[in-house]
Amino acid sequence: MTEHAPLIIDIAGTELTPADRARLAHPLVGGMILFARNWQDRAQLLALTAEIKAVRDDLLICVDHEGGRVQRFRTDGFTHLPPMRAFGAMWMDDGQGAKRREGSGALRAMDAATAVGYVLGSELRACGVDFSFTPVLDLDWGESGVIGDRAFHSDARVVAALAKSLMHGLLQAGMANCGKHFPGHGFVKADSHTDIPVDRRSLSAILADDAAPYPWLSSVLTSVMPAHVIYSKVDKRPAGFSARWLQEILRHRLRFDGAVFSDDLSMEAARRLDSQTLDFTQAATQALNAGCDLALLCNQSLGDGAAVDDWLHGMQAARDAGRWTPSADSEARRLALLPETLPQSWDELMLQPAYRNALDLLP
Repeated sequence: MTEHAPLIIDIAGTELTPADRARLAHPLVGGMILFARNWQDRAQLLALTAEIKAVRDDLLICVDHEGGRVQRFRTDGFTHLPPMRAFGAMWMDDGQGAKRREGSGALRAMDAATAVGYVLGSELRACGVDFSFTPVLDLDWGESGVIGDRAFHSDARVVAALAKSLMHGLLQAGMANCGKHFPGHGFVKADSHTDIPVDRRSLSAILADDAAPYPWLSSVLTSVMPAHVIYSKVDKRPAGFSARWLQEILRHRLRFDGAVFSDDLSMEAARRLDSQTLDFTQAATQALNAGCDLALLCNQSLGDGAAVDDWLHGMQAARDAGRWTPSADSEARRLALLPETLPQSWDELMLQPAYRNALDLLP
């Protein structure tokens, strides 16, 4: 049977328990996501990531670390990164009076976005973290509270330019990237953590505006996370469960060949499909069958973690019963997200001129 480890799980504490090790060793687990509860200090984080890699060196260690209000590690030397809207504001600032120079703000903003990508990626990698779910490619329509200042700008061209610059910085640090939330979450008001927002615009309108950064970034985008949004004129299913969005549009029309992550399947709103609430196994199989390569389940390790064990058992049973089929292509996309270079140590990083220069460029 084709090897494919599509499941991303989490742990409850700051070190691995025997149960954590058993779950991470499961052949269907391809990685884990860290949260602030898994953080104490840099020495502890480095020890934890080493423990994880000792279980299986191919596990992808992920985190949501964007800057602004979405940054899991903020103490013991980690740089406080600005929200992405700060770079959009910098783009618009060409100076005043005699110092005004048309376009200078855009160039400064792109340089600063590259710097933040480098700082973000290199600090995480120095602590053994492989991958961050960044950057946000949603447009700032001024409507979405859950997106808000996480977005670079309201203009898709500015978003694409700044995101590409940030991706360049991540690449310099040896880290892949994740554009989210395809095809765009910024237009809707509802929070997809608690509800399923509905976007009633046409496909042509969405592709012209919110989804425009995705084909423009096709040469550098290494992974994508779809939105828990229903685009009712395109498909009755949310994008993360929609073969039309993930296969017909993203894969074929936009020619994206990187990895596709489901968003967090623990959110009840994320599991509402065809007027029913799915269990974790049903939701993951639906996401994989729609075109996701990897399925993400967060915050179910708390307590005794029985929900994670049930999920692993359920996914294995679903595979054996043919309710989802392992994909060699999906596994190759997962492995491609792992860093190919060795990280610098934290002490080496602190002395590196490129890192110190990048800090000076941050807004």
